[in-house]
Amino acid sequence: MTTTQNNQPVTDGSDGVGPLPAEAGQVSEKEARQVAEAAREAEWGKPSFGKELFLGRFRLDLIDPWPQPDPAKTAKADEFLARLDNYLRSAVDGTQIERDAAIPDEVFHGLAQLGAFGMKIDERYGGLGLSNLDYCRALMLTGSVSPAISALLSAHQSIGVPQPLKMFGSEEQKQRILPRLAAGEVSAFLLTEPDVGSDPARLATSAEPTEDGTGYRLNGVKLWATNGTVATLLVVMARVPAQPAGPDGPARRGGITAFVVEGDSDGITVERRNEFVGLRGLENSVTRFHDVIVPKENVIGGEGKGLKIALTTLNTGRLSLPAMCVGAGKWSLNVAREWAAERVQWGRPVGEHEAVATKLSFMAATTYAMEAMLDLCCLLADDDRNDIRIEAALVKLYASEMAWKIADELVQIRGGRGYETADSLAARGERPAAVEQLLRDLRINRIFEGSTEIMHLLIAREAVDAHLSVAGDIIDPDAGLGRKARAGARASAFYAKWLPTLTVGAGQNPISYADHGPLAGHLRYVERTSRKLARSTFYAMSRWQGKMERKQAFLGRIVDIGAELFAMSAACVRAHAERDARPEGRELADLFCRQARLRVEALFTALWDNTDSIDVVAAKRILAGRYASLEEGVVTPPAEQPWVVPWQPGPSTVPDVRRRIPPT
Repeated sequence: MTTTQNNQPVTDGSDGVGPLPAEAGQVSEKEARQVAEAAREAEWGKPSFGKELFLGRFRLDLIDPWPQPDPAKTAKADEFLARLDNYLRSAVDGTQIERDAAIPDEVFHGLAQLGAFGMKIDERYGGLGLSNLDYCRALMLTGSVSPAISALLSAHQSIGVPQPLKMFGSEEQKQRILPRLAAGEVSAFLLTEPDVGSDPARLATSAEPTEDGTGYRLNGVKLWATNGTVATLLVVMARVPAQPAGPDGPARRGGITAFVVEGDSDGITVERRNEFVGLRGLENSVTRFHDVIVPKENVIGGEGKGLKIALTTLNTGRLSLPAMCVGAGKWSLNVAREWAAERVQWGRPVGEHEAVATKLSFMAATTYAMEAMLDLCCLLADDDRNDIRIEAALVKLYASEMAWKIADELVQIRGGRGYETADSLAARGERPAAVEQLLRDLRINRIFEGSTEIMHLLIAREAVDAHLSVAGDIIDPDAGLGRKARAGARASAFYAKWLPTLTVGAGQNPISYADHGPLAGHLRYVERTSRKLARSTFYAMSRWQGKMERKQAFLGRIVDIGAELFAMSAACVRAHAERDARPEGRELADLFCRQARLRVEALFTALWDNTDSIDVVAAKRILAGRYASLEEGVVTPPAEQPWVVPWQPGPSTVPDVRRRIPPT
């Protein structure tokens, strides 16, 4: 349905175009939400374990028995992983990358020769065609040597040019572009702008159709483009203006659009290489586009489909980040175990002291659960029979938070040596365990590809989708009486069937899931708790209705409970599947579930017993400066410079700092 908003044509989002504000930066909260809503996938054509879990339906059959990978593909991937392992051990110095804040040219060459830049690209286009599981195994391995290399490969393949083309590109585009990327050219994804992060409605980069109709003219500035200084191919998100039908031509829907842009095109300037607290080898840029001509053949998926492409790509693209988190958990556990067994204090190894023992227990149990979640998501993505948008978001959220906690505990276990650099340790002749670097490198994962706060809201939106689809018009202030009446009828029918299912379930039967042996009790707990979670969500929607979207702390706890339940499910199913090959898995799964249950119960308590409303009032007072006296007595950052510098159109006024890797 087409309407008019700010003199711009908009849609209801059914085709993914979504509404666009008249001017970038001039958007209301409602308009911003409409753009985000129109970009999300509205249909659920495949089953989703996560979706059912939030609805109080514990569909264990969707993940049990544990999915099995293709043996032939696994054998082929194992050969590649062995070569990659040998190369990383023999030719890559992670300490040097950290020290020089750069990945050497020869490492780019070595990775290209191995085929690492084409891991996710199909073999017919020159790539390795690895499964999601094997790709994540490679990233986990690589990240244990250099997180900067893992970030390079992930940004190139998970959100860079290969994945959007694989999912939405034309056959001509794939044949023309993918072989270059598989051979070693680097790609980058450019969405964020100096004043645009998770709110794409304010996107300011423009793509004006050229006068001759053969292409588009790009103008804008993109911030935090990972691989931006080395990439020769870019995915750029830009706004194509809408145009009504008239003497100048047919109507143009316009909208945020995805373009493949040659990195060396005239008018592109890499103005800065950004520096961060961690990932010092990361090639991350500020990139300016001034009258950059892009041929229309380089539009991915059609005009106005850019945000949908970005969000859909991330459904599986998000799996790469938790792969690095799982690798960090494994690395941390190794360092903590060996150190805590050897270091003696007060007559005993420090690992035998309860204060340290609880940390070791948490690290081992959580690493096991994170790996189970990741492997399960990868296997579900590989068999393509499930919709994993919720599961992938949950494992990204959970692994990034838990890996940070694991690294923090490792620093504490190592004491002063955990705060000391690897170079300093090596200078004294001690093992150069780069624990402080790990902490710095991991911190960005709670922000990358959706911050924890944004992930909470994204997952919460999907978790309540069934409710909004039947009852959304009841709480929509713009819905007329007719729409509200029809929604009321739909809601009555839905809840009459759904609510009774939340009272009694398999979790109350003491023999349910008995085939899972000692883990059956944990699965019964997940089943009971998923129904309790659904009841809590329903009660909150009834209580707050349209205001619920502002109850972000509440929604965050709902999502965190769901994440714990998903982690428990994955750990139990994996341990049961591997009970003969890895009998210790049952011990780890049991340990994790016992710890997770305590966290879940605390979260349920905090749903209703919290200081959220008081905190909101306090925040308003803080923003108004009521407590500014607390800031006295220290030297604060200079006020002369703005927090965000608005970009100005026009050619660049600074030197280009792009880096080009010379050919072998």
